[in-house]
Amino acid sequence: MKSFFSKTKLWIVAAVALPVVFFSFNRPDDNFFEISKNLDIFTTLFKELNLYYVDETKPGELMINGIDAMLESLDPYTNFIAESDIEDYRFMTTGQYGGIGAIIRAKDNKVIVAEPYEGSPAAKSGLMAGDIILEINGKSTEGKSYEDISNVLKGQPGTDLKITVERPGKAGKTVVNVVREEIKIKAVQYSGMLNNKVGYINLGSFTDNCSGEIKEAFQKLKTESKMEYLVLDLRGNPGGLLKEAVSLCNLFLDKGQIVVFTKGKVQEWNATYKTANNPTDVEMPIVVLVNSGSASASEIVSGTIQDLDRGVILGQRTYGKGLVQTTRPLSYNTQLKVTTAKYYIPSGRCIQAINYADRNEDGSVGKVPDSLISRFYTLKNKRPVYDGGGILPDLTTEPEYFSEISKALVEKSIVFDFATDYRLKHATIPGPKEFEVSDELYNEFSAYIKSKDFSYDTQSEKELKHLKETAEKEKYFESVKGQYDEMLKKLSPNKEKDLVMFKKEVNDILKSEILSRYYFAKGRVESMLKNDPDVNKAIEVLQDPARYKQLLTDVTDRSPLKDKVMDKKKKK
Repeated sequence: MKSFFSKTKLWIVAAVALPVVFFSFNRPDDNFFEISKNLDIFTTLFKELNLYYVDETKPGELMINGIDAMLESLDPYTNFIAESDIEDYRFMTTGQYGGIGAIIRAKDNKVIVAEPYEGSPAAKSGLMAGDIILEINGKSTEGKSYEDISNVLKGQPGTDLKITVERPGKAGKTVVNVVREEIKIKAVQYSGMLNNKVGYINLGSFTDNCSGEIKEAFQKLKTESKMEYLVLDLRGNPGGLLKEAVSLCNLFLDKGQIVVFTKGKVQEWNATYKTANNPTDVEMPIVVLVNSGSASASEIVSGTIQDLDRGVILGQRTYGKGLVQTTRPLSYNTQLKVTTAKYYIPSGRCIQAINYADRNEDGSVGKVPDSLISRFYTLKNKRPVYDGGGILPDLTTEPEYFSEISKALVEKSIVFDFATDYRLKHATIPGPKEFEVSDELYNEFSAYIKSKDFSYDTQSEKELKHLKETAEKEKYFESVKGQYDEMLKKLSPNKEKDLVMFKKEVNDILKSEILSRYYFAKGRVESMLKNDPDVNKAIEVLQDPARYKQLLTDVTDRSPLKDKVMDKKKKK
């Protein structure tokens, strides 16, 4: 998972922060000498380079590149936050910012509205997904980057914007007047009943007061819908505020329970976080859904619930981020977000992936050597659990992978453009639970695709082409060229055939995109629940008390490592 902020840093970090470390933490004299010596070397090198290098240099870029290299040698989460990024940082931690309340993105060298937030100034003013932003307050957006336009749209609440857009399917330009507001993105993206007994809450991020949103949604489902079981969805949740993770756990755990403790090099960063309030419900059966995109605070919650045998964790191994960041103020309204500690959950294990660099394609935990993995135990039922990176679910499911045609239809905005056209032709549609993509609509979409010039390679085709390259290097290709051409022809993608083969998958994506035009993010989430295998498995587990109990009491070692790992309990 990439860090939210770029690794652009100022030389002031090196010149100011390092001496502060010395004076604050009383490092030995020899360490102070090393810091002073290397700062002097760096300064003199920088001076000589700018004076005598054969071409004109750009001192700012040189310094930034140097700082980049320095921080790249640490962990991925220690970042410099420039003054221009402070608003983005505030949004990440609070979910609040001043602006119009819409997701925008680049498309075909233009910037378009991708999705207005429900109830936002953008939605109230009539801006729609697919609108191309041409002018803002009379100034053309031509040649402007996505970041430039995003910064212009943000601003002081109560201020006006006149946005000129081009709406696909409509002649001429449309001028929309928008008044900026303080935008607060709800952390709970959707909550509702999956059936007459099982409730569902989807938490998108751990922003300020997200635990309050969870509590409100939980109590509403319990009192108004008579919920008996809960599915808490943390899939794709990148984390956020540590205090909110503790508060969320507090809803389902007794007062005074340790949720997480942190350990750092500096004593002041060592802390223990306990539940401080009376719980909302300590009895209701819970299944927490996680995947490789569940990180940081999501792992604190899921790991703590697992360690205390409070609920079943279902899905795929989580991301593996167990590092605590603290922001330190720097000069010129900038900040340094620096890793100061690691966090540990009740069993004593650290969630952080041992190797920062060894990651899967999606950024999640890569392979961890057996020798570096240790066994721990849950506190109540003494089930074996492991460190080494992320939370391994109690019930592991296979991740869903999209076909190449589905990826191409999304990446090339074909589904997006079709949904834009559909929205302009249909003022209303049934709700998320009732709306379905009929065969007639799917055929219409298939015909629409035929008019679009796009291509894609199947994974088999990619592997075959790689095999050809290897065979050519080893001088074997000519002898198998005929078989290669025949196989390539059979594996080459056929759009019409793939639209039939992957109809259910494409259907779900199309349904989700269309519903988002009428019911926003809430509709998108709700539309996917019916055919979600992990959600259906969670319902199955919750409604089978024997199976639920077995998952929480089974002390069988599910790890293939077995006795290869060090037993923490025996060590103690």
